[in-house]
Amino acid sequence: MALDDQTRTELEAAAFRALMQHLLEKRPDVQNIDLMTMAGFCRNCLSRWYQEAANARGIEMDKAAAREIVYGMPYDEWVARNQTEADAGKQAAFTEAFAKNVGKAE
Repeated sequence: MALDDQTRTELEAAAFRALMQHLLEKRPDVQNIDLMTMAGFCRNCLSRWYQEAANARGIEMDKAAAREIVYGMPYDEWVARNQTEADAGKQAAFTEAFAKNVGKAE
């Protein structure tokens, strides 16, 4: 199926909004560490990509502003409401997955 650029962009934007809504409203229980381990990206990645896209278009946006868009609230508030402590097993799995995804561990 051939789509014009405008339609493709609109569909991609709708899919992105649906993903953010799903992660925010339906699955806030899914931890970023689990997303990173399983999928190679998390909410922080989405916010970084959002910030980079804005900055590339000359829109000044910092990390905090981008995170607030993706998380639907200030990041610290989302962490306090939703984030749980990762056990040693999750941390080890994350380190391995991060190395595969980025090429180095944090």
